[in-house]
Amino acid sequence: MSEECKTLEAYLAPPTQHKQRKLHDEDERYEALLRESFNDECDTMSAVNEVVSGEDLNWHSKNALKQYVPNLLDKDTYDAKQLADTHPIRYANTAAVFDHDDDRHHEICWEVPLPGHGTNFWIPLQLNPEQEDWWHSLIDEDDDSVWAGELRLQRDGSRWVLHVAANYEVEPDHACSTTSDDVTPIGFDVGEAKLLVGCALRDNTPVDPLFVDGSRVRHLRQKQASAEDRLKPRYASKLLDDLVWGRWQDAIEDEIEKASTRAVEYASQFENPVIVLEFLEGITDEDIGKYWNRRLGKWLFSQLQSRIEDKAAERGIPVEYVHPHHTSKTCHACQHIGYRPHQGTFKCTNDECWVSEYQADLNAAAKIAQRLNPWGESLPWKSAGNDSPQSGGQWQAHEDTSSSERLLSERRALNDKVLSSSPAVGAGAEPETGDANTS
Repeated sequence: MSEECKTLEAYLAPPTQHKQRKLHDEDERYEALLRESFNDECDTMSAVNEVVSGEDLNWHSKNALKQYVPNLLDKDTYDAKQLADTHPIRYANTAAVFDHDDDRHHEICWEVPLPGHGTNFWIPLQLNPEQEDWWHSLIDEDDDSVWAGELRLQRDGSRWVLHVAANYEVEPDHACSTTSDDVTPIGFDVGEAKLLVGCALRDNTPVDPLFVDGSRVRHLRQKQASAEDRLKPRYASKLLDDLVWGRWQDAIEDEIEKASTRAVEYASQFENPVIVLEFLEGITDEDIGKYWNRRLGKWLFSQLQSRIEDKAAERGIPVEYVHPHHTSKTCHACQHIGYRPHQGTFKCTNDECWVSEYQADLNAAAKIAQRLNPWGESLPWKSAGNDSPQSGGQWQAHEDTSSSERLLSERRALNDKVLSSSPAVGAGAEPETGDANTS
């Protein structure tokens, strides 16, 4: 048996002003201790413990920080050079305390942990409707097929979204080995002009490529960046996020969702497919390009990769990560280093190679596919690092009001597969009842 992880998401029903203030205070406490631990280069759990011990933060988050910060500073795991602007509040799996009642408007409530005794409060959850069966398995004390890992609570404009890592065991699939000669490697290259280019290899030859245009995402990102530059002198960073980041984000995530679906559908048409992606941490700002060299850059790459991996898992298609170095500059036919005279064209410098000019992104996708094996360049994926949500927005949560419900996009966390510990799911004190307006 092997252990897999699925991220479950739910929006907190709109809290009262008093509870909203408590959430914001806890967010600021967590952020301060995270940055202090990181800046002090606390590369062991004991070192982090010296920073957080005695501080006014719930103990579930303290335990999560002891695991998380050393990973950020571990060169073999992530080796972060600096922290991003915002982070979710992390909780150890001991914070997975839920209550279920079929008679409530929102059936499942979560006990929000706060520092001190008697300070926790209950709040209803607006579940992703596509994940309701997973949620019920998670909170069912008699069902041990799914258990909770780490939790993350993320601000999403004026709302809060909860992510819970749901761990489960699966039987290993030995039908297709990624090192077998019978597999069809399928490389995917992410870029600016072409959001996604897929290339399957048969006998080391590209066949029937997939092209997904990137002009729509590029246009949305340009509008987003323009608004950010215009408003930055007048607003603080967190208010700027609410005004700018979310305005175009739903549309961008929709494009990512469509592209990832097309990628997996493309891969599924081949016999024994193995999807091959570039290892994210090898991508530099220079690789990302002019309009991707800011907040959207690595976020978009990781978001798209995450959705491809999720959907590939649903189809039973293996996913492998390979080193990204020089994939855009190496000829897939002769392995000589070439160059790109402009964005869409690759030129091979080997006079004896049949390739003179080639579509640049297709050449890169083919090279990525070649690195699966037998060249020994594939490597395991390490998920510690980017602390922002990393997948697309297929479901939308409804804002609970007495008159109407408005839509907000999905935010998901990294599928953090480096999660352990036993489940701690159960009912706590009597939660609030009724609909979200009681929160």
